[in-house]
Order: sequence, then structure tokens, then C-alpha cells
Amino acid sequence: MGVGGISRLWRFCPDLTDLSTTAIVQRFPAIADCLLFGFKQYPMADATIEVQPTRSWRDRRAFMKFAWDHYRNDPMWIPPLRGEFKRLVGWKYHPFQEIGEVQTFIARRNGQVVGRIAGIVNHEHNRHHHERRGFWGFFDCIDDKAVAHALFDAVRSWLAERNLHALRGPVNPSFNYEIGLLIEGFDDPPTFMMTYNPPYYAALIESYGFAKAHDLFAYIGYKKDLDHQVPRVATLVNRVTETFNVKTRPMDRGRFQEDLETFLHVYNASFLHIWGFVPITRAEIQWTARDLKHLIIPELTCVAEVEGKAIGAVFGLPDYNPRIKAIDGRLFPFGFLKLLSKKRNLKRVRLISTNVIPEYQKWGIGVVLLISLVPKGLAIGMEEAEFSWVSEANTLAVASLEKGGARLYKKYRLYDLAATEHLAKINDQ
Repeated sequence: MGVGGISRLWRFCPDLTDLSTTAIVQRFPAIADCLLFGFKQYPMADATIEVQPTRSWRDRRAFMKFAWDHYRNDPMWIPPLRGEFKRLVGWKYHPFQEIGEVQTFIARRNGQVVGRIAGIVNHEHNRHHHERRGFWGFFDCIDDKAVAHALFDAVRSWLAERNLHALRGPVNPSFNYEIGLLIEGFDDPPTFMMTYNPPYYAALIESYGFAKAHDLFAYIGYKKDLDHQVPRVATLVNRVTETFNVKTRPMDRGRFQEDLETFLHVYNASFLHIWGFVPITRAEIQWTARDLKHLIIPELTCVAEVEGKAIGAVFGLPDYNPRIKAIDGRLFPFGFLKLLSKKRNLKRVRLISTNVIPEYQKWGIGVVLLISLVPKGLAIGMEEAEFSWVSEANTLAVASLEKGGARLYKKYRLYDLAATEHLAKINDQ
């Protein structure tokens, strides 16, 4: 904080003269930011807006119901699976709770719900990256800056109580789940386990002082383009396969747990240097596998091995979103039957993860994995494939997808609160 900002703070609070600059910022983050960056950044609060943590079942029901009301006339919106949503926001058990905390907030104006948000602490992220950073997610809001600012204020206060002042989001609730704000690609509905929001959200978020931290990409490919795209990479695939004697196979339901451990190892090893990544825990992967076991089609998975050692894996799922929309996010009593029946009738696949361990990442193994899925995907009737998400910093993956003919059609953004970013690193405090 500049000398002028400190002097102004002392003028209003002379008893703080014995505190250090860091102590002032940590104890009074909103005041400090206003003094340093100008009061215009955070307008006066609207007295008609009330933001409260969701404590009662009535508040939680209102928090959840707001999305249905908010997106009622938006044909692109896909409701969440209700049970999973309640776990991810911390109302029921989920293994993320072993490494993090989530507190949901709801905003009302004159008794009517106008917005919602969650404050998130990810202890594993802070340990892994040596940071003191808080997160936010599960954000929905009417097109009103005062409401959005009140929600962010509530999250900042909650995180400040935990000595966390740098903010990043949206994450729902972490890097290993749904993340990012959709900023491009509003004309197509979201694919399974990808986020969606109205276009005006970016303006609300940026008006509070958030700035781009990182972008994520989604690519799309079509069956009709394969005839001239596959031959373009065939020479590379053959050369890599022969050079390293690569063997590929689908994941085996008969040894699902063993293959799951293999995927966990490859996933964590391959993403280790990707921006913002936090290794997924064994408890999280086992929990996720319990559900995914019923959603997986073996033909949409592939493991690459060299001398019997797994060096890469690709994992795809059919796009279940049309069916989730049809059952309105309710798996019970009969929704799960509609969700899981005739999975091969779904024509779009989402390639969720294509991972190669570091020592093989520059040799084209990822292309070998993807090409190996083509005949299997065609055999079960797949017509479209989304590759998501891809970090903008993962230039190797971006180049491989574009060389293979995939088209960038959606972008997602993660934001940092610029005024507090200097407080993120532990050794900076």
C-alpha cells in the first residue's frame, strides 16, 4: 500500500498506527483496496441487498432453485445432477471436503433471491503451490453489478477470516471438476461436465476488479472431416508406434480398479506442470470412479503402453447432457434408467482427458491415443467429439489438435482479483 493510502487509513483509524502494511491489508482488505485503488472500484453497497450464508434447508433449497429460475428461458442451460451438486457445495459428503472447505451464500433484494456464490478454500492447492489463495465458484447472478459486488464482498470477508486474501475463480469447486467462465461459444450447448453462463457474467466479474488469470479451450471435431484429416497424421502415428513399440488397449471393466490406478498415475504425472493443476487425490478418483463406472463405454477409452508400462491414456464419455436436461437433473426414482439406457444412441463424445507422462510428451503419443479411438468411436455411432478442456499454455496439445483438424469453438476464463494477487505467495507476505 502506498504512503498516501496508509495516511488516509490512519486518518480514519488512528489506533492502527502500530500495525504493519501487511497487517492492515489482511485485517481490512476491502478498505485497503479502496484506499489504494480508488473508491470507484467498489461502489457504495445497495442497502436493499442482503447476502447471507446458507445455513437452513430453506436457504439451501433457495440457493439451488435460483439456477432453475434464472435460466428458465435459456435453452442452452443444462441443470446439474442434483445429488452431485449438493455434495460439491458441501451439503453432503464428498472427498473434496478432506482437502477443502465450501461455504455457500445467497443474495436477496427485498426478499427475492437475486444471486448466489460459494467461497472455497482448497488446502491442497495452497500446499502444492505454496500459496495463500481463496477461491469462489457456483456463481449465478442477475445482470446487476451491485448484486455481484455484494456476493464477492461476502466471499472476501469469509476468506479473510481464514487469512486468505488473494481470490481466483470460478471453480466448482476445484481444478479437477467444472471450472472457468464461458467467454466465447454461446451458440452451442455445453458438453457433459463443462460450465455454462450468460454472456454478461464477464462484465460483472471484471467490474469488481477481476482480471484474466488463464484461459481454457474446447475444440470440436466432426465425423465428416475424418476422411481427409486422419491421413494427415497417419505417417506420424505409424512412425511413433514403430519407434517406441507402442501397444494400445481399452480400459478393462474386469480390472477396472487396476486400470483406474493406472489412469490416476498418468493423469497426475502428465499434468504436474500445467498451470494451476493440483493432483487429484486417491479418495477423489475412487469416488468419481464409483459413478463413472456406469457411464463409461470401453470403446471410448484407451491406454498406451511401452514394454508393459502405461505411458498415456485417453478417456472419453458420451455427452449425457441432453438426457440430464430431459430428467431435469433428477436421477431418482427413474431418471438414472433414462440416463444410462442405450448409451450408444448418444452421438457426441467428450474427450475429457488425453494424458501422456512427461518423458513421452513430445513424441506424438497423444495423437496415437486419439487416432486409436477413431474406428471404435465410428463403430458405435459417434459423430462429434469435443476435446476439453485444454490449457492455453499447453501449446503441444493445441498444435496437435489443430493439426488433426479440430476447431477451437469455446473459451473459458479463470480470473484473479488483481488488487490482492500480491498476497497470494507465502514468501511475499
